[in-house]
Amino acid sequence: MVFQSKFIFRTMNKISVYIVDDHSLFREGLKLLLSNQDYIGSIYEAENGHQFTNGLKTNPVDIALLDIEMPVMNGIEAAKLAREICPGIKIIALSMYSDDNYYLSMIEAGACGFLLKNSNFQEVEKAITDVYNDKTYISIEILNNILKHPTKTNNNLTEELSDRENEVLILICNGLTNAEIADRLNLSKRTIDKHRENLLLKTQSKNTANLVIFAIKSGLLKI
Repeated sequence: MVFQSKFIFRTMNKISVYIVDDHSLFREGLKLLLSNQDYIGSIYEAENGHQFTNGLKTNPVDIALLDIEMPVMNGIEAAKLAREICPGIKIIALSMYSDDNYYLSMIEAGACGFLLKNSNFQEVEKAITDVYNDKTYISIEILNNILKHPTKTNNNLTEELSDRENEVLILICNGLTNAEIADRLNLSKRTIDKHRENLLLKTQSKNTANLVIFAIKSGLLKI
């Protein structure tokens, strides 16, 4: 079954997408599937990071599905440059592997979604819509791999979090915005903004994707 417009968006605008992968068959197949979805607008293709970042200058998009391993310019370097060219872009990293080094490097580069390239199309759609709606999406295979590598550092950092910070962290991981968390906890949005800022600082995280991984490795979030 293919999901259609039942996805809930914060805007009625269609989502523009860039598919960046050095395998033309993969790009064309994904483009064909996405083009049949009524919530998708413009779709662009690139076979490497250099072509993608050049094209982004004239065709800014909402979402980039970005392969990590490519010739000329890999996905990590392309993600960094893309966010300089188009600060509002949201990047979903694509990989054949569920290796820690790959997705941690992409988090550093600003990615907020992670998919294995053997994911089914329903999962691709879920990743696109979640990321578009300011959430983080990490495939279940990658999450399971994260659980295999808990870290002592994470456990130590967890002890530094207050009960309220732990509560806010779980709600962030569940995809709630700061405003939604404030409403849920009967606090001001400014207070939640401060809690998120403290969480990023205390857990040494760069973004929400980092926070999700921290929560999973620390055992605070069950999958």
